[in-house]
Amino acid sequence: MKVIKYLALLIVFLMLTSCFDIIEKVSLKSDGRGEYAVILNASKSKTRLQSISKMETVNGKKVPKKAEIDKKLNDAAAILKTVPGISNVKTSFDAENYIIKLSCNFSKIENINAGLQQLKAKNVIGKMVPTQLYSYDVAAKVLIRNKLGTFKNEYEKLDKTEKDVIANATYTSIIQLERMIKSQSSNAYAISPNKKALKLDGTILDFVNQKKQVQNTVQLQ
Repeated sequence: MKVIKYLALLIVFLMLTSCFDIIEKVSLKSDGRGEYAVILNASKSKTRLQSISKMETVNGKKVPKKAEIDKKLNDAAAILKTVPGISNVKTSFDAENYIIKLSCNFSKIENINAGLQQLKAKNVIGKMVPTQLYSYDVAAKVLIRNKLGTFKNEYEKLDKTEKDVIANATYTSIIQLERMIKSQSSNAYAISPNKKALKLDGTILDFVNQKKQVQNTVQLQ
């Protein structure tokens, strides 16, 4: 399922649980440098996952072991390390609470787009996955979160079990900024009291059905 492949970096065990959260974090400095992280939190289903981890298959799907999950993360990290502008790539897998994290630093936010493009080229993420997610004009002080296409057709092709996974999954985007926010084009994002952070959240279905969109143009002071 390409939506989950993108957001979860091919972590198969998420398809074996009924509840998980995806958190995407960006920290952007005025000069365009920053940090990026994706956190996959399935701790709400850890009791179920702990039981599943002892099995070989569930509903016809092979249950990945910790070593396999670590390898998938390491493969993704190795690819990202080759991308110019990306550095300090780190991964972690809390096997007790089922929390996965991948993070890196970037010289400019467009490096994240290039990193995703490389992951696609190496078949780590699906071919339909969008890669041009962010842009930042340092001189104009404008951050753009690009519009994503709909995954509704792909969603309709899923079986009931997979649809149940999507129905209970959530996505949160947090963008922390060095400069204060002057304006934004989307009212879906909440602005922090100090005007230096944005937050967007919803269910995965909200975005699949385009009830919510990640697209936003942020003018900074």
